[in-house]
Amino acid sequence: MSEILRHVAFPFPGGEFPLGLGAVVQRTVISGQMPALIVIHDDENDWLIGDDITDASDPNASAICHVAHIIDLDPTVAETASLPCGYAARRASKEAPWVLEEWHYEEDE
Repeated sequence: MSEILRHVAFPFPGGEFPLGLGAVVQRTVISGQMPALIVIHDDENDWLIGDDITDASDPNASAICHVAHIIDLDPTVAETASLPCGYAARRASKEAPWVLEEWHYEEDE
């Protein structure tokens, strides 16, 4: 699984993230240093996964990564695969349930 796919039709078959799907992921989450506490499915059908603490505007804070890698680190991230475009799933801790909310980039407001 080396190719990273960006544009994958949504909703996903079976409600599961497709193998190869890529996301912009904060390095703290990729490394396992911090848990994934926010998953964003933006209105352009892009996926972003972060720790909800690190400044996401820092260009060195994130990288492109397979969503499957993050699910290997934390299987509960798979619960967000049906998140509609324009929404985010947030939680207070790795053990807390995901809470859905509408999502807009700050510059869109």
